[in-house]
Amino acid sequence: MPNRFMLMLAALVALLGFARPAGAYWEYGHESVARIAWLQMSAQSRSQVASLLRQGKLLETPDCPVTTLEQASLWADCIKPLGDRFGYAFSWHYQNVDICKPFDLKAACKDGNCVSVQIERNARLLADRGVPTRERLMALAFLAHFVGDLHQPMHAGDHQDLGGNRVAANYGIIGGRTNLHGIWDGWLAERAISTPPAGPAAMLAQVPQAERIQVSRGTVEEWSREMWGKARDLAYKTLLTDPCGAEPPERPVLGEAEVNVLIPEVKRNVVAGGIRLARLIDDALIHGKAPGQR
Repeated sequence: MPNRFMLMLAALVALLGFARPAGAYWEYGHESVARIAWLQMSAQSRSQVASLLRQGKLLETPDCPVTTLEQASLWADCIKPLGDRFGYAFSWHYQNVDICKPFDLKAACKDGNCVSVQIERNARLLADRGVPTRERLMALAFLAHFVGDLHQPMHAGDHQDLGGNRVAANYGIIGGRTNLHGIWDGWLAERAISTPPAGPAAMLAQVPQAERIQVSRGTVEEWSREMWGKARDLAYKTLLTDPCGAEPPERPVLGEAEVNVLIPEVKRNVVAGGIRLARLIDDALIHGKAPGQR
């Protein structure tokens, strides 16, 4: 009996180990958005981005390197433990727009402290060649990160629950402290990005050039509305029958059937984020313009 018990325990540990993501979602997710942007942007932009990234020492964050655009896309999260130095940016990663009310960015973006406003602000800084190199490099890193954040729907939609952080839920057999936000930030995104055709290059290759042009269009507010709608219709409603009603009597579970439906949607979000980031960088570095400017 002890041997059988140990074998069962080992099998369970192996199963959980296999199911666990290789890293936090928005390590893999942000890096994928950044890599897609790198592949999609013009050669001229790539050259200018590389030139800015070579000035990484100016940021004085040696534990948070920015030698590649993928690394730069993680910088805004990496600096969080630095506390007071960058504490002002904590609220820039999301916007709590209630999914059970009409779409309204004004209340969520009071004083500019939300992800969409900061995308526009950092795009303007990147486009302005009169801004010191250090500030333009920081703007590039923030921009790469925040465009990724916006395209994770739980950073764009909310129901007075901190973007789903207070919605307890299980991802299949994985429970514990798991919640709706964490599922989309981690387990689900890892599964989607690693499902064939897997990885940034393969995912981008599935999108025809004409469709890429269409995806790149629009304003940051329009992208915000799109992701807010996906938070409501995909993230919340797939898990909760009525996200605007009473709390479910039991802890909801996102099962395999639901996951398989959501995988292509998550892939589309990541690819859209990369294509749109490329457009913003091209606009800023080649045309010297930012969202809302002509």
